[in-house]
Parts: sequence; structure tokens; C-alpha cells
Amino acid sequence: MKIKQLISLVAMAITTNAAAQGIGIRMENLDQTASPGDNFYQYACGGWMRNNPLPAEYSRFGSFDMVQEANKEQIKVLINELSATKHERGTVAQKVGDLYSLCMDSVRQNKEGVKPILNDLKAIEKVKTKEQALKLMVDNELKGGSNLWGSYIGADMMDSKNNLVEVGQDGLSLGQKEYYLSEEESFTKIREAFKKHIVKMFMLVGVKEKEAQRKMESVMAVETRMAKASKSRTELRDPASNYHKMTYQQFKTDFNGYDWDYYFHANFIDGLQTLSVGQPEAVKEAVAILNETELQQIKDWMQWTLLNGNASCLGDEIYLQNFDFYSRTMSGTQQPQPRWKRSVSTVSGVLGEAVGEMYVAKYFPPENKARMEKLVKNLQVALAERIDAQEWMSQATKDYAKQKLAAFYVKIGYPNKWKDYGKLDIDPQKNLYENMQAIRLWATKKHVEDKYNKPVDRDEWHMTPQTVNAYYNPTTNEICFPAGILQYPFFDMQADDAFNYGAIGVVIGHEMTHGFDDQGRQFDHDGNFRDWWQEGDGDKFKARAKVMSDFFSAISVLPDLKGNGELTLGENLADHGGLQVAFTAFQNAQRQAAEEGKKPLKMVNGLTPEQRFFLAYAGVWGQNITEAEIRNRTVRDPHALGEWRVNGALPHIDAWYEAFGVKPGNKLYVPKDQRVDIW
Repeated sequence: MKIKQLISLVAMAITTNAAAQGIGIRMENLDQTASPGDNFYQYACGGWMRNNPLPAEYSRFGSFDMVQEANKEQIKVLINELSATKHERGTVAQKVGDLYSLCMDSVRQNKEGVKPILNDLKAIEKVKTKEQALKLMVDNELKGGSNLWGSYIGADMMDSKNNLVEVGQDGLSLGQKEYYLSEEESFTKIREAFKKHIVKMFMLVGVKEKEAQRKMESVMAVETRMAKASKSRTELRDPASNYHKMTYQQFKTDFNGYDWDYYFHANFIDGLQTLSVGQPEAVKEAVAILNETELQQIKDWMQWTLLNGNASCLGDEIYLQNFDFYSRTMSGTQQPQPRWKRSVSTVSGVLGEAVGEMYVAKYFPPENKARMEKLVKNLQVALAERIDAQEWMSQATKDYAKQKLAAFYVKIGYPNKWKDYGKLDIDPQKNLYENMQAIRLWATKKHVEDKYNKPVDRDEWHMTPQTVNAYYNPTTNEICFPAGILQYPFFDMQADDAFNYGAIGVVIGHEMTHGFDDQGRQFDHDGNFRDWWQEGDGDKFKARAKVMSDFFSAISVLPDLKGNGELTLGENLADHGGLQVAFTAFQNAQRQAAEEGKKPLKMVNGLTPEQRFFLAYAGVWGQNITEAEIRNRTVRDPHALGEWRVNGALPHIDAWYEAFGVKPGNKLYVPKDQRVDIW
């Protein structure tokens, strides 16, 4: 069973209003030879990009990555303390320490090599009938293999207080359909490299080259046919067209030709009454593929997905071949991360909240959470003011929008209750492959145990405390800010409000705005999918959002590649709203400080407070990136590239023009009547 992941970009921080503080802006990060009105990204981040060349182990390296690197170092210290000593079997300390040691034991992994997976690959080859193959395919999902669809349990968007089993498209090793179908040169190069990669992977587990070539053709036949029936990333962004609730009996009738009872039973779901099918056309085609494809091709594909899903735990030879394609070829990364970083990531992923609890205890003091709560409230006030200021919205729509805003469930730092890992067994006597199988089995069981036929747990976190990110969840109407990102350049305890509102304030406003972007606005204050907009207001919103979509679709991210304004619309709207809301909150803070008799912020290093606000925002997105990764992200990432989160977002903010004196004739100038005007 695939477990749905909810991830959006953003951050977390706290505010401060002391009079005698630094400005947070590090002048060496700027390129003052650039014109702010012609290329603000270069002006604000050029020095940082020059001083932080792309590391060989990254295809993109920016501020988020810098903070994540620091967090990994901190977590490494915590884990090393545990792995250095013996702990009682079954304790969290034992599980964390032993899993890390298993990941770090390169000698054992390389000695065993591919041996751990060979019996499972042979079991697939020995299958004699299609029925046996399809049942084994379900079992192999728990071992890291794949099916042509995925399933998970999450909030029912029409009844958000209760969970619902959902089934949707899956089965593409390359992730996006374009890699299989597009005839553009950049995609065909990846496709041809993928074919060679499959052949090499099979040969590394002892398959002769000619047979490996045949197996590759089987894989491509299955996945290309699946790609043709799959929705694009842009199409998946529409909630209404990706929800089809029905009875289980109706489901079995509509998608007959497959033993669904066995599938759900194997995934620990019995007595199923209702479910939703996200992409009916894709699921129907998946069933047809399994029925119409020759048995040997199905077995070849099953072997491939099992091998592909376990490439990280079968020794360096398999790992490096997998890295060579997925990281070097697809993204331009030149070398793997050190083993300790990969090991920290594995442990932090499997035992995330166990590691998070230790992380919070050492690195996130209670006062930080309290100050963060205050900042979030300040941003909520500012967003309410921005809603009231919109002349295009009716009063009834404004009133409900503010009701939804007031109902935000705010999560800061870490969960109120920690995940129970009691039933997870990490056995140091078994190899890493066997332990990863046990982990997948435990995760699937726990997912079903916690959610199936249960109400939605609003206290569940979809990110760990050490994660450098944040999110908005429409079905619970929650905004979540993990502790992991409370570091420069997102927050600086010694910096003034101009910096902290411009950096962390914007990303908090970004998450809040997700509740009112093109997707989030379709959910009410309880998290139900419902049109609460007054007649005509929704159309006005769409017209204004189209200005944003068209603007970003016209951007040339490379000479031969345009951006995808429809795919990135939600995140671009959230950046726009975050900037507007945070700047309003910053102005409110300055007025309040004046009323309290505090000295106003002054110009420092030739920069006004307003200029420092926008420089702080831009500094968050400083990064270096390979051309391959630009192409990769343009296809799959709902976020615009870092450069365009600056040069694409700021030209639609009136206050930015005023702060830097941007005039007609400047390259980034957008006439006022052509700017996005929503929040």
C-alpha cells in the first residue's frame, strides 16, 4: 500500500522588535553591480551564488539545503550517541542506533551484495500462471516492489472528519508520463538512458545481457502503456476530477478482471464498504494491462520494480548504478552523498518522530514555540486585513474567508503526541534488505491500524519536527511549521523585523495563502470540498489567477524551455499572498512600535527597512542548479525555480517598485494594470 505524502514548500520562524539589532542582510550575499529592477535575483543572491558553488553531491543547492545540511549534522551527533552503546532490545534507542549501524555497515552490505534479493527475484521467475503472478505482485509491494496503482487512506474531502480508502494511478519508474511519451530531445535522451540503466541493473543481479535487454523491453512496454493512461502533474492538481467515491461492490463491477478482495486483504483491509478512485481511466487501463500482457512480461516488470525499489540496500555496485541514472543523468548530480548523510536520512525517514523528539529536546527551546505562535497570529491579522481590502470580493465571501482563516489549526515545532514505534522490530542480526522489508510491513500495518474506519486525527503530523519545510493541509485546514527550519536565512534572532518578516514572515503567509489558492479555496473551514464563494466571485478569482498562470508560462527557464504556469499556479499564488500579507504585517509592527514609543527602523548600509524586507525574501531562494535539474523540476515540481520565485513574484508587488524605484524601462517592470491583483 502506498501512503500518501502531503508536502508543500515553506518555513517557520519567530519575530522580534528590539530596537538595537542587526539587519540580518549579509552584504557579501549581494551583487551590487546588478540592477535591482533588471535582475533582482542576481542583485540579492549573486554574491551567495558566487560564494557557494554547487557541491558535487547536489543537483540543486540553496538555502533550504544549507539548513538541512546543518540539521543532518545535529541529528548525526544524536544518532552517534545512541549507536555507540548497546541498548535493550525493543527500545527506541536500540532501533535508532541499530538501523543507523546497519546503514553504515558498508563492509557487510558489499560482502552480501545482491544475494539478499535473489530468492525473491527467483520466486517471481518461477511463477507459472497469471493469477499467481498478480497475487505475488501484491506481496512484493511490501518488499519494495510496485503495482500499477497505489492506495492509501486519508481524509474524505467530502466528509473531512472521516478517513476514506483511495486508489489512484502509479507504476511509472520515471514518475511523469512525459518521460515515456514526449518526443522532445531532452525527454528522449532520458528515455534512452533509462533503457540502458534497466539492462545494467538486471545484469548486476546475474542476468545475461540478451535476456536483460528483453526484460527491459517488457518494462518499457508496460510502463509506456501505463503512461498513456495516466494524468499529468497539472491534471492531478484538480481536486474535483480526482475524486470518485463509490461502494466497494460498484468498484469491483466497474474495475472487474482483478481479484480486489485479495489485494485489500493483503494490505490488511477487510470489510471495505466505500472507497474513492482518483483516476478511473488509469486504474481501468492498469487492470487491462495486467490481463492482456503476456505472463513473462509481467514477471519481468515485477522483478524490475522490486530491484529498483531496493537499490539502496544491496551494496555499492547496485547503489552507484542507480545513482548514475536517477541522480547524475536525470538531475546532473556528480557524486553521491557520503554514507553517513544517506544513513541519517534513512533513519530520520523510518523513525522520524523518534529522532524528532530527541532533536526538539536539544535544539528547539519552548520559548521559540511561544514566539512563533505570536508571529503566526500577527500574520493572521494581516491576512484578514488583506481580505477586507479586496474590492473584487463580495462581503459575504470576505466574511467566510475570514471565518476559514480564524479556523486555521496551527501546528508549530512538534506534535502534541509522538508516534508509537513499539511494534516495529529492527533486528541487527538480519541484513539491511530484510530490515527494510520489515519496516515496510510495519508502516503499512500501522497506516491501516491508525486510519481505516477511523476518524481523521487532526493531531497527526505529515512532516517530522526536523524537516526543513512546512505545509498547508486543506482537508484539516491546518498550517504546520516544523522546528527544523528555525535557522538563518529563514530566521535570525539578532535581526530586526524587516528581515524576519521578509524571510520567515513571507513563508508563513505563503502557507496561510494556500488555504485560498486555486486548490485550497475550494475547501471550507472544516476541510470539506465545498463552493463557499458567492456567485461571480469564483470567476473573478479565476480571471486574476490566470494572469499569474500566463505570466509564469511565458518565462523562459532555459532558451528552449518555458515554465509551466498551470503546474506552479498554487505555489506562485501562495508566494504572492505571502509577500502581500507579510509586508502588511511588517507595516503593522512598525506602527505598533511607533505607538509604543520605540525608535523606527533606520537605513543601514544604504538599505531602507523596506528594501531589507525584500532582500530577506529573495535570500531564501538563493541557489545554484544544474541544467538537467531545471528540466527535471519544470516537469514535476509544483514550485517555480528559485530564480523565478524572486524575479517572477516581485514584479507583481507594488511595494517592491516603491522600495527600489523600479520604473518603465527596467527589465522586470510590469505595467500596473498587468500585475496580479488578488490578495
